[in-house]
Amino acid sequence: MASPSWVILGSVPRVAAADADLPAGADLSLTLPAPPRVALLTIAPRIFPGRATSRNHPSIVAVDASGLLLLHADQGPATGPTIIDTPNRQEFCWRPTVAGYFVLDTNSASALPLPNPEYIMNPGHLGLIASPDGAAKNNNYMVAELQTIMGGDTADLLCFSSQSGEWVSKDVPCTLPSRPLSPDSVVSHAGRLWWVDLSWCLVACDPFADAPALTVVKLPRGKALEYGEGGGVLDKYRCVGVSGGKLRFVDMYRNCNASGAAQISVWTLAGPDSTEWTLEYEATFGEICDDDSYKATGLPRKVPVLALIHPTYPDVVYFFLEKRMFGVDVRARKVLECELYDLVAPSSADVSSSSLHAWQRPRALCSGSGKETHNDASEELQQVHL
Repeated sequence: MASPSWVILGSVPRVAAADADLPAGADLSLTLPAPPRVALLTIAPRIFPGRATSRNHPSIVAVDASGLLLLHADQGPATGPTIIDTPNRQEFCWRPTVAGYFVLDTNSASALPLPNPEYIMNPGHLGLIASPDGAAKNNNYMVAELQTIMGGDTADLLCFSSQSGEWVSKDVPCTLPSRPLSPDSVVSHAGRLWWVDLSWCLVACDPFADAPALTVVKLPRGKALEYGEGGGVLDKYRCVGVSGGKLRFVDMYRNCNASGAAQISVWTLAGPDSTEWTLEYEATFGEICDDDSYKATGLPRKVPVLALIHPTYPDVVYFFLEKRMFGVDVRARKVLECELYDLVAPSSADVSSSSLHAWQRPRALCSGSGKETHNDASEELQQVHL
């Protein structure tokens, strides 16, 4: 049976008890069930030598359709200060743990540690993107972190190229307002990395460019929040993802009318050079719960937590509710599938869109033809597991 063309990948991997628990010579292994079940990564203990806890655990911070994953895995307690001495940055500080970052190649089940992990300031601002010039077949890629200084007129784009094997810092003009950029996620799309701040904007940049420039795309009108508003919970009710080849913004909110009905809306960015969003559709959760397909799940009439948007079909959005994940054709107000989910972390009380990645996998590894036909797509959407 062919592997699924995409999977819902849990952000927190398992750590194997011993190297012998993985295939011989492998740094990692993957289980790849079809959505809405969750795929889980298992990594070798040498990649994360400490004991995983609720506050200190490895985490997948970015995924790419080339088959590469970017993993943050600290290497144990620090025994001394962190010292950075480069032409562009001098820093002396104390960090509780020794930083560690790895590019995982799921095609070869190997892990490459990134050099000088101390250069990275915030793993939430790290992105991963395969080379757009055709060299991706050789797994050439770029890891990049956008390092901004509030109120500054320039930012640093810290880039690691697989071809050079070293970090390079690129100055980029920065016209962001004087507010921190929240590290909600970094999305790879159309040859660019998109830094997502769910409270007000996206910031796009081509890290392969010799002289990169930042493009700021504000969220749809009326969706921007004050700094700190909704802090800590926005990823339960908002996300940005690629679906059907375009960037989509999914927003859950309460309507400002007498009923205060909880609603969901999906917005589309027309193209990578656009700055305007188009409302695709919206629906109330009452309408979804009233449908027989929702009643058949046995789930209560409660507002769920947002999980992700389907990477191919933008009408389909996934949600968490009471240890189950279910996919909804929001435009049709119908539940398509519903399953128990299994995550290493966090607990069901703390799940959010940050707990998962919608990972489109390398076509060659998914099926013999590597192509998804229209009939295949229709058949997938007709599979209702209730």
